[in-house]
Amino acid sequence: MLVRLGVFIFWLIHFLPFRIIVAIGNGLGTIAYPFAAERRTVGAINLQLCFPNLSDAAREKMLRAHFKLFCRGLIERSILWWSSAARISGLIRVDGIEHFEAIKGQPAILLTPHFVGMDAGGQWIAQHIDTVCMYANQKNVYLTKLLLKKRARFRNQHLYSRQQGLRPILKGMRAGMPFIYPPDQDQGVRDGAFIPFFGVPAATMTSVPRIAQMTGAKIVPSITRMLPGGKGYVLTFYPAWENYPSGDDIADTRRMNEFLEQRILEMPEQYFWLHKRFKTRPEGEANFYPE
Repeated sequence: MLVRLGVFIFWLIHFLPFRIIVAIGNGLGTIAYPFAAERRTVGAINLQLCFPNLSDAAREKMLRAHFKLFCRGLIERSILWWSSAARISGLIRVDGIEHFEAIKGQPAILLTPHFVGMDAGGQWIAQHIDTVCMYANQKNVYLTKLLLKKRARFRNQHLYSRQQGLRPILKGMRAGMPFIYPPDQDQGVRDGAFIPFFGVPAATMTSVPRIAQMTGAKIVPSITRMLPGGKGYVLTFYPAWENYPSGDDIADTRRMNEFLEQRILEMPEQYFWLHKRFKTRPEGEANFYPE
């Protein structure tokens, strides 16, 4: 009942002017920061590992800014879920659209790392092309169904749970639908390896070069930047990677992480620092996060 009430309030928010929604998100982030102890600790540890040369004060300032932007992203999803396609498109400027147009109708992987604006970029993409992607089931069945419905509200999006494996993804790619893939969360090393991420070994899936090898897919990174105030977003498509895959899955995955590091350095407060990115450790190495 409380979940449905929360969704109703969330629905009401989308009627507000965008600047008011931005202010609500920023305010929520400011309020949440002192109370979200567990997530705050995770974020602080991640920033300490990735930016050891910054002062404690500088990292705290970055984390506070991230909380605001993270909550903005949550609140602004009300627009993505219920507003018109025209309103959503009006909030998003697209750079490098020629790289997006170049992969239409052929196997492709759109790399969409976890920046706070990624859902806005995803909805723009969904307005322009059918895609395939994976999702993780939520603990609440109602929320899982709602998320799937809202992510597939434009065109003909194909969403598959992780439990369904890669087979339907590969089938969709071979039919010419790009695979929207966020490659930057810790899912263990059963299908991956420890690859440096800001110099720290991080469990990273080696799926991207393997899928590219199986399908002949082009790799086109897609990064969404959240702009300050009521200015919306910038969705940037980068040129397809050349000489990829190289045949060396570890080197290719390292290349992916290095690209991600470069984008994070451009807007570090917008990367999703509240995930336990370094949870899986090499054998014998202590856990970074408190139990």
